[in-house]
Amino acid sequence: MSLLKSTIKQIVPQDSASRTKAKARLEQLTMPHWALGRLMDLAEDLAGMTRSMHPPVARKTVAVMAADHGVTAEGVSKYLQEVTAQMIYNFVKGGAGINALARLAGGRVVVVDMGVAGDLSALAGEGKILSKRMGAGTDNIARGPAMSRDDAVRCIEMGIEVARDLGPDTDLFATGDMGIGNSTASAAVIAAVTGRPADEVVGRGAGLDDDQLANKIKVVERCLEVNQPNPADGVDLLAKIGGFEIGGISGLVLGAAAVQKPVLVDGFASTAGALIAQCLSIQVTDYIISAHRSAEQGHGAALEHLGKQPLLDLNLRLGEGTGAALAMNLVEAAVRILTEVATFEEASVSRANQ
Repeated sequence: MSLLKSTIKQIVPQDSASRTKAKARLEQLTMPHWALGRLMDLAEDLAGMTRSMHPPVARKTVAVMAADHGVTAEGVSKYLQEVTAQMIYNFVKGGAGINALARLAGGRVVVVDMGVAGDLSALAGEGKILSKRMGAGTDNIARGPAMSRDDAVRCIEMGIEVARDLGPDTDLFATGDMGIGNSTASAAVIAAVTGRPADEVVGRGAGLDDDQLANKIKVVERCLEVNQPNPADGVDLLAKIGGFEIGGISGLVLGAAAVQKPVLVDGFASTAGALIAQCLSIQVTDYIISAHRSAEQGHGAALEHLGKQPLLDLNLRLGEGTGAALAMNLVEAAVRILTEVATFEEASVSRANQ
């Protein structure tokens, strides 16, 4: 059995008994009923995911999946393709947005080369990044498929391997992305899965003007027309209109779910990866926490299809895993509520009159 199939087979729903036990305790805490709202919902979810009344979340890892995209040849980004590799060096030096926010949350950042066009072999050789390299970027999805179906399967399996590599030292996973042009591939995936037209899901990415946005919409329409992806087949979606890092994110989500560990899904590109994972296993969504609502148009439609309500809405559109890093403290807060707040009985506090 392939790694992808065996991983999917391992994914089971949240544990209902743990959820019931957590809910019963949360309802007895020294506060008005469910007064901490969605943090209490999250605490119940975490108990169900981890099968524990003390959900482990202390060891936090942001896996930043990086790759390049052939579709940049269509003028869909304001930045040149070499910026992807340049940003990898910035991540390694600790100077990017994700580094600052992960440090704040007490999380580590692990960069994964899924298929960056630049040469990162020196960084991989020094152990500064993980290499799960599929090639020097995908093919141009406006002209044909991003990759072969076999490569798409292997790409997802690379993401599963990342979850396995990092799992022994990780309680809480977070997805991140880096890849010039990936908002175009992500928009194509989201349009295909949700059935929304391109002009409802394509956004300005890294700051496109009106003319550039109009071109990007046309490019996404062409991607869908040329490739005709099957929205019910996650591997077909990835092969035809995805990206190596999007596949890596899909695999990471599947790999985390297979070992009952929560995964904070970041913004636009990460959610595209999560949608592909959902196509492969509907039960994977039991382990997904949506970190934030991206400012990128189309993210709302993607979240609606995923069935998730984001924890934060801060007009973020950077990617890298920044929104997921910010949400890490909310995950820890939910656990503290479940484990540290006393019940009425424990604190000898009188209940409200019925």
